[in-house]
Amino acid sequence: MKSLRECLQERILIIDGAMGTMIQQHKPTEETYRGERFKNWHTDVKGNNDLLSITQPDMIEGIHRQYLEAGADIIETNTFSSTSVAQADYDMQELAYELNVASAQCARRAADAFTQQNPDKPRFVAGAIGPLNKTLSLSPDVNNPGYRAVSFDEVVTAYTEQIKGLTDGGVDILLIETIFDTLNAKAAIFAAKEFFRNNHLPELPIMISGTITDASGRTLSGQTLEAFYISVMHANPLSVGLNCALGAEQMRPHIEELSQIASCFTSAYPNAGLPNAFGEYDEQPHQTAHIIESWAKEGFLNIVGGCCGTTPAHIQHIAQSVAAFAPRPLPVLENI
Repeated sequence: MKSLRECLQERILIIDGAMGTMIQQHKPTEETYRGERFKNWHTDVKGNNDLLSITQPDMIEGIHRQYLEAGADIIETNTFSSTSVAQADYDMQELAYELNVASAQCARRAADAFTQQNPDKPRFVAGAIGPLNKTLSLSPDVNNPGYRAVSFDEVVTAYTEQIKGLTDGGVDILLIETIFDTLNAKAAIFAAKEFFRNNHLPELPIMISGTITDASGRTLSGQTLEAFYISVMHANPLSVGLNCALGAEQMRPHIEELSQIASCFTSAYPNAGLPNAFGEYDEQPHQTAHIIESWAKEGFLNIVGGCCGTTPAHIQHIAQSVAAFAPRPLPVLENI
């Protein structure tokens, strides 16, 4: 079976679309989230999408299958908030490791079934590592700029637990995504490197995906795209890219810039346009795909898919629109 790197050199790979968007189509209730096991949990858990990997695994696996049927080569685990730091909102921090294992296994089962059907198109599982609901670079207290709600070591500990769960669950890649604070991302990178080193395990490839929050071309913690890239390149990532916050139209200049400076593969998974007044996404699959097709034509891409508001239909249209184009070649770096 071809390796991930071999596939990346042959064609533009497709990563899946939004998990939350698809979960909401099921209209889950408080009871749906709780399932039998958490029927009497002492706080509300509605909105804790990652919990569904334990209480409703068939729903999550079904969503993965829809994206694989649409043409996704890489599917992301349902673990965006599966850290002890984020799960503390539901008083479920003790479940962090189990959530990651369960989510990884849901994705693994779906991916392996599709690979078995067509071994020439292997499917890969990326362990999704979200940005946390606490930031290391910014103070939550306007009157105390030096205050931090969490320490670097606490963030590393939380990410290490998540990485162990994802690895034990069988992921192929670690995806540090939706990065708005590079210091949080650095903690995740450090946690990954230390975890594999300390446990004498071969390192899984790391994908890194940042978030440009507005037209200024900066992350929320104030870095330009180039500064962000330089800050994380020491991780020797498989890919660096952008996701979330912007639609494809607004993301284009940033992906073009990244394709010119990155020595590794590049990735992009934009939202389905910008949200409307109700926070919903109106951009249709053919519209998103049309914009992304021009990126592929101009050689900006190695991995592409969708973020908020995108569905299997978006992924199918994107996959079809980029299929005819060669992937962005890796630059030849001169030894200085």
